[in-house]
Amino acid sequence: MTEPPWFILIDAHHHPAVRPAARGASRRSRRSVRPRSTPPSRVRRARGSCEHGLMAIDSFPRVEELTIARFVGPLALSRGRNYARSGNVGELSWDAPQHRLTASVQGSDPTPYRCSVSLDIGSAGRTTILGSTCSCPVGFTCKHAAAALFAANEAAVAAAKVAVESQRSAVGAVDDGWRGDIAALTAQTRGASTAGSASGWTDAARRAPSENPLALQFELRQRVARRRDSWQSPRDATAGDAATVERLAVRPVTMGARGGWIKGALTWQNVGFQGGAGGFDSLKARWFAQFSVLKGPVHGGYLNFGSDWISLDDFESSLLWALLTDADRLGIPLVGSGPTPTIRVAGSASIGLDARFGANEPGAADVAADDALTLTPSVLIDGVPHPTDQVRLIGTHGVYHYDFEHGVITLARLGSPITPEQRAVVERQRPVRVPQPEVAEFLESHYSALARTLRVVSSDSTFTPPPQKPATLVLTARFEAGHVLRLLWEWSLSDGRRAPLSAPDSEFHDAEAERAVVGVVEDILHDDVAGSLALGNPVSSAAVTPSSSGGLRLRSSVVLRTLDAAEFSARILPELERVENLHIDIVGQQPDYREVVEAPVLTVSAVETEENDWFDLGVVVTVEGRTVPFGPLFTALSNGRKKLLLVDNSYLSLDQPVFEPLRELIEEAGTLPEWEAGIRISRYQTDLWDEFEELADVSEAAAAWKATVEGLRDLGAIEPLDAPAGLAIELRHYQLEGFRWLAFLHQHRLGGILADDMGLGKTAQTLALIAHVVEQSTTDAAPFLVVAPTSVLSNWATEAARFTPGLKVVTVDATQGKTGRRLADAAAGADIVLTTYAILRIDAEVFADLSWGGLVLDEAQFAKNHTSKVHQAARGIRAPFRLAVTGTPMENNLMELWALFQIVAPGLFPSARQFTEKYRRPIEGDHNTERLAKLRRRIRPLMLRRSKELVAPELPPKQEQVLSIELDPRHRRIYDTHLQRERQKLLGLIEDLDRNRFIVFRSLTLLRMLSLDAALIDEEKYAGVPSAKLDALFEQLDDVVAEGHQALVFSQFTSFLQRAAARLDELGVPYAYLDGSTRSRGQVIERFRGGEAQVFLISLKAGGFGLNLTEADYVFLLDPWWNPASEAQAVDRAHRIGQDKTVMVYRMVASGTIEEKVMALKAKKAELVNSVMDDEALFSESLTADDIRGLLEA
Repeated sequence: MTEPPWFILIDAHHHPAVRPAARGASRRSRRSVRPRSTPPSRVRRARGSCEHGLMAIDSFPRVEELTIARFVGPLALSRGRNYARSGNVGELSWDAPQHRLTASVQGSDPTPYRCSVSLDIGSAGRTTILGSTCSCPVGFTCKHAAAALFAANEAAVAAAKVAVESQRSAVGAVDDGWRGDIAALTAQTRGASTAGSASGWTDAARRAPSENPLALQFELRQRVARRRDSWQSPRDATAGDAATVERLAVRPVTMGARGGWIKGALTWQNVGFQGGAGGFDSLKARWFAQFSVLKGPVHGGYLNFGSDWISLDDFESSLLWALLTDADRLGIPLVGSGPTPTIRVAGSASIGLDARFGANEPGAADVAADDALTLTPSVLIDGVPHPTDQVRLIGTHGVYHYDFEHGVITLARLGSPITPEQRAVVERQRPVRVPQPEVAEFLESHYSALARTLRVVSSDSTFTPPPQKPATLVLTARFEAGHVLRLLWEWSLSDGRRAPLSAPDSEFHDAEAERAVVGVVEDILHDDVAGSLALGNPVSSAAVTPSSSGGLRLRSSVVLRTLDAAEFSARILPELERVENLHIDIVGQQPDYREVVEAPVLTVSAVETEENDWFDLGVVVTVEGRTVPFGPLFTALSNGRKKLLLVDNSYLSLDQPVFEPLRELIEEAGTLPEWEAGIRISRYQTDLWDEFEELADVSEAAAAWKATVEGLRDLGAIEPLDAPAGLAIELRHYQLEGFRWLAFLHQHRLGGILADDMGLGKTAQTLALIAHVVEQSTTDAAPFLVVAPTSVLSNWATEAARFTPGLKVVTVDATQGKTGRRLADAAAGADIVLTTYAILRIDAEVFADLSWGGLVLDEAQFAKNHTSKVHQAARGIRAPFRLAVTGTPMENNLMELWALFQIVAPGLFPSARQFTEKYRRPIEGDHNTERLAKLRRRIRPLMLRRSKELVAPELPPKQEQVLSIELDPRHRRIYDTHLQRERQKLLGLIEDLDRNRFIVFRSLTLLRMLSLDAALIDEEKYAGVPSAKLDALFEQLDDVVAEGHQALVFSQFTSFLQRAAARLDELGVPYAYLDGSTRSRGQVIERFRGGEAQVFLISLKAGGFGLNLTEADYVFLLDPWWNPASEAQAVDRAHRIGQDKTVMVYRMVASGTIEEKVMALKAKKAELVNSVMDDEALFSESLTADDIRGLLEA
């Protein structure tokens, strides 16, 4: 069976008809609640709804019950309906301009709740619920909101009936001939309810042969006075003829034993509960339950004509037609009774007037000169006219016609909600006769108003409607203070009345001509909107809205402000004034808006500030001899606007080349509060200054700024300084160039990155700079702060003593809290203060409180994480010069490079978010070569990087080789088993890599350890499984040791190094060992350098940087790592300046394991570094989910 429709899923136990009748009464007995018979005085006034400030109560909106149900849900719907019936709704008001319904609803609390519901009245009269608020604990979409909506529906229904009766009484009281009749038919009454719509049920299975059938029985009913007990009210009975018909009612029936339809025990209250228990199909039983639910509240009672029948005359829900359609699908017959046994559901109906001259029969062509014009009320059902004396209305959405002669009741749905004029046509049941001499008056003065609301046809073709003038489109442009423009589009009708833009087409005007003028207007706005949207400017976009067809549709009203108002007034209004059949009303004083076409004149200047790295940037823009205020210009550029409105009502385009450098500078600033007093430009943003100078008419720069700019433009003009006298070594030629570059940066208070290859003497160049600064200083200068990893701190002290013996060096290797000595006292009189990253992080505030002559970060990759405390501590150091020393300024992604420049050159790049949008994502993700070139131009003056091949050709060559190792068969089976298990576990986690990063990398580490030695993951279980890699290593070491060479052996895993150490112990080979737990690092290193050990086992993390081990000429990398920089640093412990032998490098890779994948990934990461440092290649972000998938591939 297909899924049942939404409304048969409503629990039958929530059917309001089965609730105890006394429930509302008992509730009222417990508290003071306004009774159900509360007079209309409880309805409050609505704003602007009626003349004399009084609200016509029929102006309340009507909301379909389906709409309410969807908004609050079935439970709140049922309780809200009961509240409304029980009189729990107190004050009720409708604010038409704001589309807000408010009510006071008595709930369980003694104090009534205040409820507000916001509605949207569509162009076709359809009402939708936008939202609600309530003072009850629920707060919104509650039963109190439902009660308010039901109460509003009741008020609207009651008011409509009052209006009709008043109208009929007025017509009967004042006899003004045909003129009075026409006036009655054209009376304007607002607030008619809307027609709803619902999708049909899905096709359900027809009933099985064993099921008892159900049918919906229709019967014309009347009220009959009782013969006895006249004090009782009239009884309900079947109407015997057309004259006695009062209502059309329906009830559920079932098949009797004799084959006829009988009521039996069925009622509307219990039919929904019968289902299988009564032998009925459950879908059909629920259909009947839903039918009664949709009946809705009428006159305070749920059902009319007793509990057996439901009246269709006041059936307010237009879902009736969907129900009748679905009855056929479900196999529920529609049956009649008595004199009308046949029920027919027609297609459509319309209500109007049949205009005929004289007494001619339909089709007569001759019209007598003195014949009157007769307008006969008529209802067309499927195009066939029916007299109105046998037609009744079904709610506001349909009609039914009864024909006793043929025994047929026909039901038909109206194409749109019935209007009061159409209702008057059905109910008056008598024609309007216009004497022939007065027909001209009728056509000239009354026909247009009549045709606006009623369909006028001529069944005999004797009447021809007069030609109607097309309505004129009117734009009211109201100019208000503060550059506000309010636009209102309306129709001006031929009789001078105004109609809303959304008025539906009818016969009173020329629809084609009106669509044409609207189309011309929309084309004008569309052309402007298309261009504006492309520029990011919303001008005119507010005047049109997307239509369902994908184009644009004119909005009836809109408010434009500032630039939008100016552009609409200056450019669009003149175009609209040339449109035929369009009239423009200007209200208020229209400003003289105009666009400035003269090119702006730009003057820029740079003035020194107290802050080392920043200059105040002065920007003056003049147009037509007038200065543009900086504040509005800055705000417009920072907000990305393309135009600026000036004080004289002219507006200036900001989409000009002269403003691009300023816009870029603002974009890089990131936040506006920093620049409330003006704009600053960093001394590192020389490329922006170049653009300013090229575009500006006048530029003025401070002397310091000029020196900075000129120096960075031509690094070849750096002063050829000699090495400082206090330097005890002779610098190589490239080291001397590096020293001069550092001295230039220091002279101009610029920071930078010294990024030479490992082993080219970066420490010597840095010490030469410090010696130079000390020698040039005329006073006791502040010391340089050098921060280095713990493992190389002693190396710095040693080389400083050897290279610059005249400098006083102080080593701070413990926190101030541990030593008990103030850092200021320890640094007093020193030229260099050495400390570690750990000490800097712990004592960040202590270091930040002192002024330093310069900051040097050795192995600066330790500060590459911009979110780390080390990075923040480094940025907090007060120093006029900052230098990052590292052979790997970028290991994984561009954010590491950004982080280092944030320390040494603040202001060179924007914030992390903006850097990601402007550089990282385009370069790493989109392979944008232009953005890569721009990045390289930015960093080139401030980063010096030389390779060994370029500057040290005398260095012996380095020969590298990959040794592929086949696993032992037992080892292979163990690895493959674990690989399959880890692969299945990880492939479901890597889609959310950030959240599962720990689990993912733990599994990858397990596979990497398995590639080395199975015993690393379970020593007892796999003790007998041989390690092919360890065997291969010792095959190589046998020859190395035998020939008297020295070798470095690196691994990520200390447990594997320890297994290698155990093997060396067995063989009696002397070796040195270094990992993170080694205490006497210096002694271990000297033991190897002194030749006491031929093999040095080193943890990659503990000894992969900062060591000078040129005694070794063999390097073994036991396990590859996906960071190529880490491996390169390890190799360069031996292949560096001072090496006089060829260095042999062996990378040992287990075949068919994750290590092969790591090698491929490492090559890609090296490509990223090269793309920024060396060439134009591109690479995407490292170690993504796709990378990990690749690592897990077989």
